[in-house]
Amino acid sequence: MGKKRKHTETETVAVLKKDNDAPERPKRTLLGWKDKNEVNDNEEVVVVKDVVSPFFRNKEKVLVTCSRRINYRYRHLMLNVVSLLPHSKKDNKVESKETKGATLNELVELKNCSSCLFFECRKAKDLYLWMAKCPNGPSVKFLVSAVHTMDELKLTGNHLKGSRPIVTFSTNFEKDAHWKLLKEMLLQIFETPKDHRKAKPFHDHVFVFSIVDDHIWFRNYQISVPHNESDKLPRGGLDKMTLVEVGPRFCLNPIKIFGGSFGGPTLYENPFYVSPNQIRALQKKKNAGKYAKKVKAKTRRKMHEMSNTLEPDEFADMWKE
Repeated sequence: MGKKRKHTETETVAVLKKDNDAPERPKRTLLGWKDKNEVNDNEEVVVVKDVVSPFFRNKEKVLVTCSRRINYRYRHLMLNVVSLLPHSKKDNKVESKETKGATLNELVELKNCSSCLFFECRKAKDLYLWMAKCPNGPSVKFLVSAVHTMDELKLTGNHLKGSRPIVTFSTNFEKDAHWKLLKEMLLQIFETPKDHRKAKPFHDHVFVFSIVDDHIWFRNYQISVPHNESDKLPRGGLDKMTLVEVGPRFCLNPIKIFGGSFGGPTLYENPFYVSPNQIRALQKKKNAGKYAKKVKAKTRRKMHEMSNTLEPDEFADMWKE
């Protein structure tokens, strides 16, 4: 057998390498990226230069909720709005009290949202919509009328759920300051943020906000392009595109604009607003007037009969014998 070779103990030499690690990833904020340069003096981190990225990332999230004892039609309208907004979050019903503002602000903070749509139902007849930017405001209170849900309309339009809408406004929104504020709030709440995890990168429907008789009318249309599967629509072929209504429909009558979230100083008050209670009271008075006219007509008829009595008929008792 051969002899074993002796192993010489070799000393391992540790080679010092330069620190070639990748730099620390900058912190991501709401306004973009911020680079932080670390300084090792006294183990303190000093921000040398803040570089703000020119790209703005929209992190808008909307909390959608309603009050208790809401009507079924209004609840279906709320669910339709939730299905149209992929960046929305639902929550349990909130009691409609004077302290609902503080409760809703706390819910918005817990849900990590920045806006809120609160559907408030009164007397199971009237629907009010609170639209607020939380927690600093402003906020708007609307009276909702002419409500038609998707299931009720039975329209032929259809679009992809979660797709990004094209939000359009009529030219009337530029005439006054309060309309400009409402336009900006509607734009921030109803537009879908880019690269949202639930949104799809397609534009196949249009949100239309138009002002008629100092009311905001909402419509939702599908962008329809009639063509075969083999034929592709060339760029700029807008003459072949048509709009098909999808729904829902509703009308917003602005009541007040507040400086804070669900309250605060009044920035604008609609001078032409008439409450539904006052309209119902006037209708009752009108109906009561009709009844009073009927009572007066009966009284006049009795007085006429008493003043103009008929002469006795000589043949009235002829057949009684």
